[in-house]
Amino acid sequence: MIGSLLTGTTLLAALTVLAGIVVVIMAVKFAVKMAIRVGVVAAVVLASLYAVGVIG
Repeated sequence: MIGSLLTGTTLLAALTVLAGIVVVIMAVKFAVKMAIRVGVVAAVVLASLYAVGVIG
């Protein structure tokens, strides 16, 4: 059983799946960080526009 798991094609497929999962995790982390930064910037801009009297 171990020998069949370590054949070239199966091992390559498993490594490809693992690499894909890592890429997805990294992309989600990056997207969350960017969303938080954009949200903070938008909040600051809206607060400053409100304080100046442009909106509200």
